[in-house]
Amino acid sequence: MIKHIVCFKLKDNSEEKKQEAKQILLSMDGKVDLIKAIEVGTDFLSSARSYDIILQVTLENKEALDLYQKDEYHCNAVKPYMHSVMESSVAVDYEL
Repeated sequence: MIKHIVCFKLKDNSEEKKQEAKQILLSMDGKVDLIKAIEVGTDFLSSARSYDIILQVTLENKEALDLYQKDEYHCNAVKPYMHSVMESSVAVDYEL
């Protein structure tokens, strides 16, 4: 199993925008069949080093991660939205 984690820093980190981005990310559940589990959280501390949203996706293997990165819904709906609202992001991918 593979864990894919992405932390996003938003241009506008108001609670409204964080919740909007959270819903977009969660919309992959049921639309991206490769996802075995998905979790999205929003930061409540808002410290200088905080990121605003975390996405955690569990996938079967590295091949599924590669296919996830090319998935039509992920690429045409989720990525364009997140790229338009994020200031930056960091990611970690590891085997469970």
